Amino acid sequence: VQLQASGGGLVQAGDSRRLSCSASGRGFINYSVAWFRQAPGKERESVSAVKYGVGTTYYSDFVKGRFTISRDNDKKTVYLQMNSLQPEDTAVYYCAAARFLHDDYHIVERYYHFWGQGTQVTVSS
Repeated sequence: VQLQASGGGLVQAGDSRRLSCSASGRGFINYSVAWFRQAPGKERESVSAVKYGVGTTYYSDFVKGRFTISRDNDKKTVYLQMNSLQPEDTAVYYCAAARFLHDDYHIVERYYHFWGQGTQVTVSS
């Protein structure tokens, strides 16, 4: 599967933004998809993930209640709705996919083998 992330941009603190991760290839429904982010000078960290098939969702603590991940299997797209953005959310956001991923591994980077290019999100104060 090939992935393409889009939707980044410059926003102000408190604004919302929706990122999209569009996939090409067969069997998208069989892939869990996650969002990771990397801020300048920091390691990449997991943000959220959605399981293959039924779409169980997973969130890192720092985005719970603010970000919502969803998937549209017909459109082969995963969305990350980001609300109440803060300057500390500034980062390059990457989407990644893994086939038939075990429940315990959805926010563990090393289990994702397919990556899209990043999309920059910059939040000004």
